[in-house]
Amino acid sequence: MSGLCGPLVLFCLITVLCWADCSHTQQDDMAPLEVKFHSLDFRNVLHWKHPYMAANSLKYFVQYKVYGDKDWTNSEHCQGTKMLQCDLSQVTSDPREWYYARVCSLSPKGPSSWVISPRFHPLWETSFSPPRIKPRVTGQVISVQIRPPRTPLRGQRGNRIQVTKLQKLIFRIYLMHNDVEEEVLETDSCSKELVIQGLRPKTTYCLQAVTVIPLKGHKSLRSSPTCISTH
Repeated sequence: MSGLCGPLVLFCLITVLCWADCSHTQQDDMAPLEVKFHSLDFRNVLHWKHPYMAANSLKYFVQYKVYGDKDWTNSEHCQGTKMLQCDLSQVTSDPREWYYARVCSLSPKGPSSWVISPRFHPLWETSFSPPRIKPRVTGQVISVQIRPPRTPLRGQRGNRIQVTKLQKLIFRIYLMHNDVEEEVLETDSCSKELVIQGLRPKTTYCLQAVTVIPLKGHKSLRSSPTCISTH
């Protein structure tokens, strides 16, 4: 038990130092830069940059809170980290809430001031990946299976939750032949299959998919082409 006292006391001291109110005596030139959330498919990751001219030995401490809450909460897996990011997906999992996060650094000279992120709203600020598509051919008909992106969140059975459970989306399929766009089809997120009929026999078609967010008028990048030939 006695062997744990030293590290435990040091950890508590560091936590107290970083919890201290900011003042001009703190190492503000050691404070992290550009603290902000980046979100893809509701994977909400806080990023920051290493302060200019700072030693590489800096350690970072991350806290978060829901907008309106008084107290900050430590992100348990991002205390004393040397990384420049912290995955806060699980503690910012309600897409309708507003969140803040903040970061301070610790150098041999002491803690920096806290740097707070802009207010973050997952539903409005997350971007999306294109869906995965799997085409199959029957004669001159192509049936396209559509698999929406998945979030890092898990349901009661441990399976990862699809983004369509949290956000209304549209999936757009581009049909191309010889690099010329022939047709653009759309389906809502409730449909898991799209059927393309009236195609030419013995012809190779390529398909690309895009996720469209009607609420914001944004869309994902196109998926890589998937090509298939009719019979």
